Amino acid sequence: MHDTTVLLIELGAVILGLGLVGRFAGRIGMSPIPLYLLGGLAFGQGGFFPLTSTEEFIEVGSEIGVLLLLLLLGLEYTASELVTSLKTQYPSGIVDFLLNATPGAVAGFLLGWGPAAIVALAGVTWISSSGVIAKVLTELGRLGNKETPVILGVLVMEDLSMAVYLPLLTALLAGVGFAGGSVTLIIALGTVGLVLYAALRHGRAISKAVSSDTPEMLLLVVLGLTLLVAGIAQKLQVSAAVGAFLVGIALSGETAENARALLTPLRDLFAAIFFVFFGLSTVPSDIPPVLFPALLLAVVTICTKVFTGWYAARRAGISPRGRLRAGGALVARGEFSIVIAGLAVSVEPRIGPLATAYVLLLVIAGPLAARWTAPAVEGARRLLGRTPPAGPAAKAPTATAETAEQPLSS
Repeated sequence: MHDTTVLLIELGAVILGLGLVGRFAGRIGMSPIPLYLLGGLAFGQGGFFPLTSTEEFIEVGSEIGVLLLLLLLGLEYTASELVTSLKTQYPSGIVDFLLNATPGAVAGFLLGWGPAAIVALAGVTWISSSGVIAKVLTELGRLGNKETPVILGVLVMEDLSMAVYLPLLTALLAGVGFAGGSVTLIIALGTVGLVLYAALRHGRAISKAVSSDTPEMLLLVVLGLTLLVAGIAQKLQVSAAVGAFLVGIALSGETAENARALLTPLRDLFAAIFFVFFGLSTVPSDIPPVLFPALLLAVVTICTKVFTGWYAARRAGISPRGRLRAGGALVARGEFSIVIAGLAVSVEPRIGPLATAYVLLLVIAGPLAARWTAPAVEGARRLLGRTPPAGPAAKAPTATAETAEQPLSS
């Protein structure tokens, strides 16, 4: 009874603390992710108030948080949208991978890490945070901008790439060798292809079978199906996260919309617990030694992400100002960088502190880059005399004009 009492007190304090820091982050206009990570550091090993009874519960909750993040991400897209993005955005996706995964891989090599940790750190620096970026675009009123579909296209390519990257990383971490890794990758690609085919051809039938007029039944069926598929995927060494993502892709229409509405609060709760758990598993004293490498990596990958957005927007015929906005919007890293680091921490403990410091830096710098990249570059060009000072006719467009550039297709 005593253990249960302590567990309830600790868990209640953690969840209440998450709510309070989340409200504070909303008040000052920033993502709550860095505050969740800092909270985990404060309550973890070597922190100010170490938890004694809830760590195992929080660990399970963090696993569910990862699955819900990927499930909700899959629910955002239909199979046809994913296929269209593959056809139109793959050059931008290749440039994104080469520019942003390379700094992480080089850093891992210079730090003397093994192949699995190098591949993991490449993923940490490669993947932007869809959640943070979507929130920033909404807050800045840019959902109707011409460059926004380009930004979303790059994010979709990254999300699709996870279906290949995560099984490959899982195989490397398990040490199954080239042959085993190849089999795992073939299984993953085959599974993704099969799900996309089924979703394209029979998406309505699948959604109808899952759908229910009772919200409770729909919640139970979708959540149970996600956990079941994720567990089977994990058993096949394909990655539980990819399994959850594929369940989301398979659902469409009204079923997907209803499931998204029901599961979003659960995702937010368990995702917050995931970030806390990652902080709990990181010793605060391990962060200062990796702070300089994290800062250097952050500076380099801010530049590479801005160039990625510039390139992708240029391919779409966007104006130079819009290209800069696209690049600045892609800077933020967050949930998936932490997910990848969490997978690799068992083989390279140093990746945890490095990823924590890196994400803390970029989840703060991301919203600032989204807001100020274009004005800062234009100001610098004017100071260097490369463009004339903006007169009355050259002033920055108003928020109304900015957001009216082009509506997003539904």
